[in-house]
Amino acid sequence: MTRLTTATLETATGATADVFAKVKKSVGKVPNAFATIGTHSPDGLQAIFAIDAAVTRSELSNADIETLKLVVSEISGCDYCVAAHALKGKFSGLSQDVMALILAGKPTGDARRDALIRFVQVLVETRGTLPAAELDAFRAAGYSEHQVIGVSLAIASITFGNLVNRINDTVIDFPLPAQLVPANNESSRG
Repeated sequence: MTRLTTATLETATGATADVFAKVKKSVGKVPNAFATIGTHSPDGLQAIFAIDAAVTRSELSNADIETLKLVVSEISGCDYCVAAHALKGKFSGLSQDVMALILAGKPTGDARRDALIRFVQVLVETRGTLPAAELDAFRAAGYSEHQVIGVSLAIASITFGNLVNRINDTVIDFPLPAQLVPANNESSRG
């Protein structure tokens, strides 16, 4: 059972009902994570959607975005987001084998993708000013400064989702193929 109260599409009122209707129209349902956030902060949910829209305009491919979100979610230990972004990763063109390598922290065989993974891991796992060599390596892999900002925005968005799901222990409402279960998976929840 989740820890935070969550409205449903049928019980939501006001701004929450409005944002839920938009989500249902776009996605076909209101995923549990969006329901939790939207119940307590419709503005917060709208803000995440705005950040994600900016990320899509950052010239990162959908596969890059889903790679990044898988890496951050695995590091954070958010099984909910791993499941959601494995599904989105599939639709972005990432194979199950590649996603399994991403989650395991192993090279994927794609130098550009591996540079993205390394850059994200260093940003998320370290503190202080990023070493110049890390930024140089990321740019040498073909990423622009515009994309550096897109990566930062995407990390901000997924980190917020990871935190909410870890606090809430959000029930996963996306399928997670067995071969993609992260190594740190101790439960089937966020």
